[in-house]
Amino acid sequence: MLNEGLAALAASAGTGLVAAMVTDGWQQVRVRAARLLSRGDAEEGRRQEDRLEQTRREVVGASADRIEEVARRQGEAWRIRFEDLLGDHPEAEAAVRELVAHLGAVQVDARAFDHAQQAVQGQGVQHNTFGSPPAS
Repeated sequence: MLNEGLAALAASAGTGLVAAMVTDGWQQVRVRAARLLSRGDAEEGRRQEDRLEQTRREVVGASADRIEEVARRQGEAWRIRFEDLLGDHPEAEAAVRELVAHLGAVQVDARAFDHAQQAVQGQGVQHNTFGSPPAS
């Protein structure tokens, strides 16, 4: 049984992984997660990539009235897989934390002109431009 912190980490990894399935960065996330879950075994890595892709197809193909249920169920399934990984390989904790940080990264490029005001929150890379719009 995992301690509370590792259980929360596994839950974040599972939920974040499913959320990433509908983003432009999915392919990079899929490869990274499969590599982590397979622990360097090439055959297992392919199996994990297939499993991740199958999950993504289910999430993306869910109807609007079922998407939340499908995402929740798949997030739980991946949470369990990450719990198993952390239980069997405690040394993988740092790599799971890196994956979760990658999944939670936010990039924001906000621009405000004239009298506009803004507040931007997030982690990761932020670019804010204040002032008059550039001349055309």
